[in-house]
Amino acid sequence: MHKSALPLSLWRETATPATAHSELHDNVQADVVIIGGGYTGLSAALRAIELGLKPAILEARQIGFGASGRNGGVVSTKFRVSLSDIAKTHGKNVAKRMNALGHEAMSCVENYIEQFGIVEADLRRTGNIRCAHNETAFTALVEEAKIVREVFGDTSFTILDAKAVAEETGSTCFFGGILNFHAGIFHPLSYCRGLAKAVLANGGSIYESSPALRFTDEGGEKRVHTTDGSIRCKQVLIATNGYSDISSATEAVRKTVIPFRSAIIATEALPSAIFREILRNDRSYSETRRMMRWFRRSSNRLLFGGRGAFGKNDSPAAYAMLEQAMRDIFPQLKEYRVASRWSGLVAMTMDSLPQIGLIEKNIAFSLGYNGAGIAMSSLLGRYAIDILQGKQPDLALMQRQKPENIPFFSMRAPAVRTVAAWYQLLDRFGR
Repeated sequence: MHKSALPLSLWRETATPATAHSELHDNVQADVVIIGGGYTGLSAALRAIELGLKPAILEARQIGFGASGRNGGVVSTKFRVSLSDIAKTHGKNVAKRMNALGHEAMSCVENYIEQFGIVEADLRRTGNIRCAHNETAFTALVEEAKIVREVFGDTSFTILDAKAVAEETGSTCFFGGILNFHAGIFHPLSYCRGLAKAVLANGGSIYESSPALRFTDEGGEKRVHTTDGSIRCKQVLIATNGYSDISSATEAVRKTVIPFRSAIIATEALPSAIFREILRNDRSYSETRRMMRWFRRSSNRLLFGGRGAFGKNDSPAAYAMLEQAMRDIFPQLKEYRVASRWSGLVAMTMDSLPQIGLIEKNIAFSLGYNGAGIAMSSLLGRYAIDILQGKQPDLALMQRQKPENIPFFSMRAPAVRTVAAWYQLLDRFGR
């Protein structure tokens, strides 16, 4: 099969059938309008319903169109920044709170799946292993695990030597790793569609193909305008993450994140004998490289993903690099073809942490998950609604007084390419 003919997403081939959502063609009323139909927006709508509010979601494309329907389906407690680095820079108490929020986020996903019966998400808490690509990285992982255990009292991390990681992965490429037991894998688009079904079943509204174009003020309230309709509301939440440049309605957060394309490939169906050699415990696995790569099993296929494609369009070169990396790590796959491939935008921030807060009294934002947002976006959607109601949750380093823009934002594209090239060079030389 020629590469251009490959299916775009394994998830869309195998997900729970989508519920039909209408476009907005009228002028309606809601308590809170949520811009963005991904995990953040859907979780926010569910929290609003819990508080007795009527939410309405405006999605420019379809539910789960963005990162929420394109990611690798790896659910964990982690942030892009290590807890040991947070402790060194901001103190142990802040790091402890961030660690607690990470576990709360993972539990949030588990609770949603149980509460709303999203069995199609197929969540399996099998754990995640971070695999050290060199000795320096392994030393850092060991330090991280010891700090988490000794300082935070968190026993969910276990140190693995090179032999143990080789037995786990079926690859001899790694120098050791750490296993996080409070992590799992699932079907990301089925989870997203399950949340949407719960929103509708509990009285919320969802409008697809209805981009929010602008806001106007009306007697202390807001009116959010779309192409063919509008919603008058008391409050607005912007939850557009890496897709915040679709219209001027999200201009206030557009410069807070750098969209960074992340790609995934999936093999054809593999014989069971292969999985007796590789990934035999059905966990998720990620490398410590700066240009991180990760892999996991999905049914009888292997998924392999990572950074490397820049800009708004897919990059054949990025897919080729991923495929070569997969075959380097797993020579057992040299005879098996790649059957599907797809990509999506990760929203990177300057400090590699999410941002949540208020733009003004009745407009909130939550975005910038840096490629580690399945659990955290589910949690922060809830907290964003609480903030709009005047509550003051302790969100540690993620709480912002206002959206924090990327300095020299107009130079982001060449800057990202330069930094990425430098990271690739450092990774290549084991630094």
